[in-house]
Amino acid sequence: MLDRIVTRIRTRAGSLSRQFALAVAIATGPVLIALVVVGLLMVVSGHAALLVAAIVLGAGAIAVIAAKLVADSILGDVETIRRGLSAVGAGERDVEIHTAAHDELAELASAANAMIARLREEETARDQSDAARRDLVAAVSHDLRTPITSLRLLAEAVEDEIVDERTRASYLARMRTHIDALSALIDDLFELSRLEAGDIRWTLERVPLDELVGETVEAMRVQAERKGVAVIASVPEALGPARANPEKVQRVLFNLIQNAIRHTPADGSVVVRAESVADQIEVEVEDTGAGIAPEERDRVFTAFYRGGADAARTSHGAGLGLAVSRAIVEAHGGRIWLPETAAGTRVRFSLPAAR
Repeated sequence: MLDRIVTRIRTRAGSLSRQFALAVAIATGPVLIALVVVGLLMVVSGHAALLVAAIVLGAGAIAVIAAKLVADSILGDVETIRRGLSAVGAGERDVEIHTAAHDELAELASAANAMIARLREEETARDQSDAARRDLVAAVSHDLRTPITSLRLLAEAVEDEIVDERTRASYLARMRTHIDALSALIDDLFELSRLEAGDIRWTLERVPLDELVGETVEAMRVQAERKGVAVIASVPEALGPARANPEKVQRVLFNLIQNAIRHTPADGSVVVRAESVADQIEVEVEDTGAGIAPEERDRVFTAFYRGGADAARTSHGAGLGLAVSRAIVEAHGGRIWLPETAAGTRVRFSLPAAR
């Protein structure tokens, strides 16, 4: 009942300044009346009574003025917060709210600033995600259009029987190459989407990296020798095992070594190393190629990124090799990066050591 009465009085008073004035009047009014009555009862002289009344009224006036000044300052902070939040509601994000005093309103302003900063970060991340999604769709469309167009032309030529048997066999071989490329692209896209969505079901085990690196290097040796590149495994036998999925780690190694061979000129070399660092195992693939430009280093692990000399493309893929490698490594709880180097390129990734 009392709350309803107070709410009704506040509603009729209107603005906060009037509510403050009313509160001061309610608080000081009885005191002023009591002081006047006491003064009149205790003082016989009418002149003295008037003097007491004047003093009491003056004190009340000073109290009202002081309360108004405080109320105006509080209302100023409230208005500042209101304007800031209204600007955010209108779409502005470079807003920072400051109040005059360090009180509860300052804490409210600080909370509002934190909310604005979080909103700004979320919208920036959303915009970046939307841009990346648009780039991904454009890149996929490009990488699908080229082989599909070639397949259509080759199929029409074979279907129309306008070529001889030898040319027909050559066209069929080229069609198979395009089909394999499309299949690899679709597989990479599917795997990357599952990795980034966290939809993985891997069996982790103790993986001796000296054996795994050796097997992978041997598998890549024919491709390297065809280009005149030496591939070397340099992993100490005493290196402890990693806790990982061997097939997925080998996929990362294949991607990195293939990329290194492709960017390394004849008579160059690719070296695969591994070492124990704290509670992790770090693996590195280093080549003697032209290296990666500084402005491209932060983007080489982005899907479909095409830097200088197709920096992020591996083998005959569509720019997904390094992105898939990054996702696999991060799903293991590790990270992948490009260490500084004077020449060539070094790609290093970490895996948790087996306990």
